[in-house]
Amino acid sequence: MGRWSTLGGSLLFFLGLSGTCTGFEQENCTNYRLQFDRVYSVPGEVAMLNTTLASYDVFNISAVPYNITWYDSKTRQEISNETGRTAVRGETLWFLNTTLDDDGEYVSVLRTPSGCYRQNTRLIVELPVPGECGRPRKAGQTITKGVTDYLGCPLKEYISKLNSYKITYSLMWYKGCVLIVDGNDSYSYEDNAKLKIDKVETKNQQSYTCTLTFTLDGTVGSVSESIEAWVNAKYSLTPQVRQPAGGIIKAAIGSTFSQLCQVFVPCVGKPSVDVFWSDQKDFIMETNPSQRVYTSEKLTRSETVPVEGVWMERVLTISKLQEKDYNINYTCYAFSARGNPLSYFTLLPTDPDLRLPIGMILGNVAVLFIVSVIIYYLFKVDIVLCFRRTFPVFYTNTDSDGKLYDAYVAYSQPNTEGFSNEVEAFVFHTLPEVLEKACGYKLFLAGRDCVPGMAIVDSVEENIQASRRLLLLYTASTFMRKRLTSGISSNNNNITKSSDGTENSESKKESDRSSNTSFDGGEENYPDSRQQLERLAAMHRSLLEGSLKVILVELEEITPAQLALFPESVRHLRKKQGAVCWWKNQSRAGRWRTCMRTKEDEEKGGQLSQTLSPSSRFWKEMRYHMPVKGKRAMRPEEATLLNV
Repeated sequence: MGRWSTLGGSLLFFLGLSGTCTGFEQENCTNYRLQFDRVYSVPGEVAMLNTTLASYDVFNISAVPYNITWYDSKTRQEISNETGRTAVRGETLWFLNTTLDDDGEYVSVLRTPSGCYRQNTRLIVELPVPGECGRPRKAGQTITKGVTDYLGCPLKEYISKLNSYKITYSLMWYKGCVLIVDGNDSYSYEDNAKLKIDKVETKNQQSYTCTLTFTLDGTVGSVSESIEAWVNAKYSLTPQVRQPAGGIIKAAIGSTFSQLCQVFVPCVGKPSVDVFWSDQKDFIMETNPSQRVYTSEKLTRSETVPVEGVWMERVLTISKLQEKDYNINYTCYAFSARGNPLSYFTLLPTDPDLRLPIGMILGNVAVLFIVSVIIYYLFKVDIVLCFRRTFPVFYTNTDSDGKLYDAYVAYSQPNTEGFSNEVEAFVFHTLPEVLEKACGYKLFLAGRDCVPGMAIVDSVEENIQASRRLLLLYTASTFMRKRLTSGISSNNNNITKSSDGTENSESKKESDRSSNTSFDGGEENYPDSRQQLERLAAMHRSLLEGSLKVILVELEEITPAQLALFPESVRHLRKKQGAVCWWKNQSRAGRWRTCMRTKEDEEKGGQLSQTLSPSSRFWKEMRYHMPVKGKRAMRPEEATLLNV
């Protein structure tokens, strides 16, 4: 009920406003008196009067309802819409066809439910000057000689008001009394009611008039303003901020930082331009170097080529960068009447120097790699055997490859060169004891596994074919010719010197020839045909076919002189893959390479080691080269290829 009462009271208030007579002076209204700005017009043109009472400086116009009424101060009568004469639109009073009688003051009264406000606005109507075009009162504007410049029409308030009414209009420019055609004689119309003049000359110093034509409340009207243009030989164009160039600048925390603000002003004479730095919050006005953040004084220098103008510089300095100085846009401003261009940069901390940690990482990786290579070099056999024992699933099970033996043992037969009791014990006792019993391999031994009555050629061929490896056991005298055996001592492993140097030289040459031809199977060099066939078959399959891996087992130390008498194929294989040395000290770290004699070996006098431990160095190397006991099933196509 209370709300309807309030609404009813407001309605009666506005109804009462419509019936208000000439007694506005009797109301107790707050008087804002005469506006400072005057409105000038000439007879026959449109004049627009605006009140400034409808603003937040007077009251809260968005929360309090109000109404505005215009009065003629001379007649004390309210002014209303009159076709062809006046139009009232809120805070604006339009005179559509001004006359000399309209000259005077007009009162605007703004009423609210709680009070009222009044204000006077002065309209001055003047006659045109006889013989002159344009308005009697002219606004002065300066244009700069030698550059492109603009004249601005003073009717922007009229244009803004018409735009708010969504009323179309046309704007024409005149030079003196002559209409300016858009695009002719260096003149062109621009947006925002501007006239563009290309390359201003002295002749452009004239009177210009802009005329605005529109239709309001069915009445076509126009309003004009005149400009007196003065050409100034001294000019100052829009400043150009050259530095900073924008982007990101990085600096280390704790360091001293400085950045130049460089501005170029194209001008003739002394420009009125100020240059300042801002830190995104406020301008940096401090110029005392004792402060942590300060700027230098503005420095200026003139330039005539290639473009005449003035350079202005101001340096920003931060004596010691702190965390709070980062991630801020530092802006250089150039303030002038032509515009206020700016440019900024963002200060960020420098990226961490990764050269030292990267160098340390690479160094550690290099050291680790070298250590790994050394460890692998020294413990290659142990590492491989451990991997085989731990991950047998990575290796193929050889039970279905069609082979009967893991290794074929080729050794010097009784009554042949290189045979001895030690060799026989090694073959028939040591090898089976370790490789067969302890390690689970199956060996073929000619003196134990041959089929009685079988031809030697067939026996050698079939059993080598049925073996995965071939163990070629030899001593210093295994491959020696029969005629040289009397001169070779199997105990001291030295060749006796001949009293005739020529004869000894010829014997050596003949030995070389025999070793070169021995690969072809000369029977005169090897009285035992099995030993010869085994060696030939092993060398052929290993070096030519690549179908069989031969393991050289050196039972005693071989001197260079003795090695020179070996068959060329054996020497080549020994150089290529080395030999497993039975005669070496078992405690010495060895590997699959050409064997070298040590002082401990000399003290042993070449005696065969009697160790039977599978964990000794010799047996580890033997197991390294023997077939792997894997658990991964062989694919059918692999088994088929092996049986071909």
